[in-house]
Amino acid sequence: MYDVLIIGCGITGAAAAFALSRYRLSIAVLERENDVSMGATKANSAILHAGYDPEPGTLMARLNLRGVELARPLCRDLDVPYRACGSLVAAFSPEERAVLEALCERGKSNGVPGLELLTGAEARTLEPELSEAVIAALHAPSAAVCSPWEYCLALAETAVRNGADLRLETAVTGLQRTEAGWRVQTSRGTFEARFVVNAAGVSADAVHDMAAPHAFDILPVRGQYFLLDKSEGVRVSRVIFQTPTAQGKGVLVAPTVHGNLLAGPDAEPLSRCDTSTTADRLDCVRRTAQKSVPGIRFQDTIRTFAGVRAQSGRGDFILQEAEGAPGFFDLAGICSPGLSAAPAIAEYAVELLERAGLVLEEKQDFLCRRRRVRFRELSPEDRAALVERDPAYGRIVCRCETVTEGEILEALRAPIPPRSVDGVKRRVNAGMGRCQGGFCGPRVVELLARELGVSPGEVVQEGAGSRLLVCETKGGGRHV
Repeated sequence: MYDVLIIGCGITGAAAAFALSRYRLSIAVLERENDVSMGATKANSAILHAGYDPEPGTLMARLNLRGVELARPLCRDLDVPYRACGSLVAAFSPEERAVLEALCERGKSNGVPGLELLTGAEARTLEPELSEAVIAALHAPSAAVCSPWEYCLALAETAVRNGADLRLETAVTGLQRTEAGWRVQTSRGTFEARFVVNAAGVSADAVHDMAAPHAFDILPVRGQYFLLDKSEGVRVSRVIFQTPTAQGKGVLVAPTVHGNLLAGPDAEPLSRCDTSTTADRLDCVRRTAQKSVPGIRFQDTIRTFAGVRAQSGRGDFILQEAEGAPGFFDLAGICSPGLSAAPAIAEYAVELLERAGLVLEEKQDFLCRRRRVRFRELSPEDRAALVERDPAYGRIVCRCETVTEGEILEALRAPIPPRSVDGVKRRVNAGMGRCQGGFCGPRVVELLARELGVSPGEVVQEGAGSRLLVCETKGGGRHV
């Protein structure tokens, strides 16, 4: 019997597990995919928003501001790439400038520090590549960018190091109320828990309906992106938004913590989760991004991708104990600014659980430090000393990102080891560069196979059904 069982290990579930692991509790996290951060967390804009956009008085407004306050020390302590860069919201007409004035006042009501309205000329002194058509901009110096999948992994890994039980490839199939709490049926057996936290992202409504009467709908919205080569990474130094509309914050142009340039997303409502990209929507993203920053060289794109965010239609996060299901808590509708708010959402969830009867006793031995080797960032002297201690760090596997065999082996022996080629990429950046794994892919497959104790033919690119190699079996058959 667990004290708390969390369904879903995107940024919300991972943050909840991290926050709860500070206490003397038995915690389980169930994730249906083969890794953490596999939904919206791995495919978003990577922005920690300043907090001027949410309506004052909402949970979004309150938790956005608290979340970005928590993010800086968390990223520092857990060794997550973080860049305090600030943002600009561009206006192209007097009508849009009036929207910026309203956003500025809203942001001040929310407590956002340092907001200021700039003229177009003043904005271009900060960002020379900004379009001449921009007549005004809202400057928010407290905005930042991070590596969202590394943020999620760091939170989940720290929770595991502090005793949480993570079960991957474990899909929830049913929920039943018991005298002691909840019985959770899954694809890998049954679990018992006193409290259940629903952090299932785009599936949060379906999970809720297993436990309680229907209360909300999750509406998947797809957004498509361009990731550009590092040669474009210095095009802007801040996140460049356009004036928001009813569809959301719109297409942005932003630097990434890894030195690339990101452009997107659009907003396309879907009836189901679909992360494929389309030529017409990407063309729209390209044209819209160039309205803000005309000089972007989209011929230097190294990857396009799509993410699906979980809109609820309520205009706010759904953070509550489900009516008619005592001990079952929804953390749902976590769309933007969900990444920004995640650690604050987790704090709020802990408060809800405590009010429902969960006894919290802080651990004196809570571990909240994490470090990993980034060979490319070391000085020549530190590199030499590291290679002398472990020669695996002297073997470069990914040339584009200067990732060593030692870094990959470190990831494969961590508390949450990768189970796929893309899992390695998210942890150490191998395959994240200009050739997108064309050079290092075979070596990564070899290391995965060896460390996981499987044949190369069983290694997957990402999830089930994505095997990379065709292998002959003893019976003469073949499988992909």
